Amino acid sequence: MITLASVIERFEADYLAQYGATSRLCHTKALAAMKRCRTQLAPRMLAQCGACGEQRVVPHSCGHRNCPHCQHHESQQWIERQLQRQVPASYFMLTFTVPAELRELAWQHQSWFYARLFDCAWETVNDFSHNDKKLQGKPGAVAVLHTHSRRLDYHPHVHLVMPAAALDAQINLWRTKCAKASNGLRQDKRYLFNHKALAKVFRAKLLAAIRQEGLVLPARLPEKWVVDCKCVGSGEKALVYLGRYLYRGVIQEKDILRCEDGQVSFRYVDAKSGKMQVRTLSGAAFLWLLLQHVLPKGFRRARNFGFLHPNSKRLIALLHLALRIVASPVQAWVKPRATLRCPCCGEAMQIVRRRICPSAPGREPDEALSGVAML
Repeated sequence: MITLASVIERFEADYLAQYGATSRLCHTKALAAMKRCRTQLAPRMLAQCGACGEQRVVPHSCGHRNCPHCQHHESQQWIERQLQRQVPASYFMLTFTVPAELRELAWQHQSWFYARLFDCAWETVNDFSHNDKKLQGKPGAVAVLHTHSRRLDYHPHVHLVMPAAALDAQINLWRTKCAKASNGLRQDKRYLFNHKALAKVFRAKLLAAIRQEGLVLPARLPEKWVVDCKCVGSGEKALVYLGRYLYRGVIQEKDILRCEDGQVSFRYVDAKSGKMQVRTLSGAAFLWLLLQHVLPKGFRRARNFGFLHPNSKRLIALLHLALRIVASPVQAWVKPRATLRCPCCGEAMQIVRRRICPSAPGREPDEALSGVAML
């Protein structure tokens, strides 16, 4: 399997020569972190088996949220938190996208634009929920920002996973909205809000925010924007899908097929046909394709709104109690953090020292650590 670190090592110089002028500090840091992740350039950890005393030196992971190796456990924890907040209602996934004409503006003002995407998407579904005859209250939503298409092109959009339910705080009333069995509707045909009306309101809110900020809009903008709204059942699979892509970047190393003759080929699933496609481009362009999806420092990709906000833990617990709902146990796909196993006896190993400087070239790791004091 071709590793991302090997691709970076091979094409980093070409990337800096072609894109260094437009590259940002967050891109440079991400490139450096992923290049040394779990390699000989990374700091080391010393692990010891409590049963037989065997010691092993293992490299640190970089911990960068765009690295395909790192933060899988954090992703699992996020999924677990969302599953514990599930409520008894049909769930829907809403996808708010912006037209291609606004992508340059989004790129130039990333932190501000991405935040407005979250705000305008939430304000839109909040307004629709309050005006809906069956809901008439504040909804809850889990929102995740994606900046890539399946081809890995720059395509900022926000996914909202929300239950068809609302809370009327004035009279403490819980309402849900679902299709009756007599309607004969399939699960994927259940109705929440009109997607064309959602797109129209979302467009107006986002354009108003851009004008208020004093930014210059493109000369021509399409009148019709795209908002997708589809039922996702209990919401578990949708939350797992979003959680798996929170931290590990936009590509998996198994999808990098070839790295030769100055070019890199990777595979992806075509959105229209559903078939696997292969895209080939220069090594420098491939790195730029990945790095343009690195978010500004400190920007949160996932946010919770309404009664699913982290500050509403007591409310969710009260709902579960009032509706006699037992929080769903952690599913099979939510796994505990992996532990190091002793190669001699198979028992768990404990990390006894961290952040050990990498060994010098040509020097064995155990030799470099021969004088390290145990903690």
